[in-house]
Amino acid sequence: MGLQHFEQRLERLVEGAFSKALRGGIQPVEIGRRLTREMDLLRRVGVKGLIAPNAFVVTLAPQDAERFKSFADVLARELGDAARDHARREGYGFVGPVEVEIRSDPEMRKGRYEVTAEVKEGPEGLPAASLVLADGSRIVLGAEPIEIGRLPESTVVLSDPNVSRRHAEIRRRGSDVVVADLRSTNGTRVNGVPVRERVLEDGDEITVGTTTVRFETS
Repeated sequence: MGLQHFEQRLERLVEGAFSKALRGGIQPVEIGRRLTREMDLLRRVGVKGLIAPNAFVVTLAPQDAERFKSFADVLARELGDAARDHARREGYGFVGPVEVEIRSDPEMRKGRYEVTAEVKEGPEGLPAASLVLADGSRIVLGAEPIEIGRLPESTVVLSDPNVSRRHAEIRRRGSDVVVADLRSTNGTRVNGVPVRERVLEDGDEITVGTTTVRFETS
């Protein structure tokens, strides 16, 4: 069922504007299948359970790379999201952020491709953690905290009048990641529950004012 959902996500890429460009030849679904297969084959036992590859390189022939050129960034992002979904369903963990790179190799024959995968630690060897914003963009959590608020110097700047100037902070505490309310006027909620401070779990939704962001361990 998980792979079927993965394929449906990728199939949506070839609808509309992309359908003509991808008629015939390599399809995103094929790449997705190979990527998830690499995750399954190269998974390994880590301290906290199964660890899966998080860094992927998709290598295409120049002719095929040209066909994908107009939406390569979108495809890479969708493949990354689908890899996270697959890991979540299978109970895999990551030791760094998920990265997908699409390359062209003149030695690759048209219609052929390769997907290589490796386990790659994040910056400073920190466990993977990120915030997914409402527009789908992603902020990777490093050693420094992420602050949410209306101040221009905040990491996540929101114009929402229900958000305080310095509203909430997301920071590392040992191997955990916590969200802390910064004495905001309207409070901070995690999965709908008001919190002062709370350890975050993969998929938790953090609401400040009328804005919701999602925490992911990838």
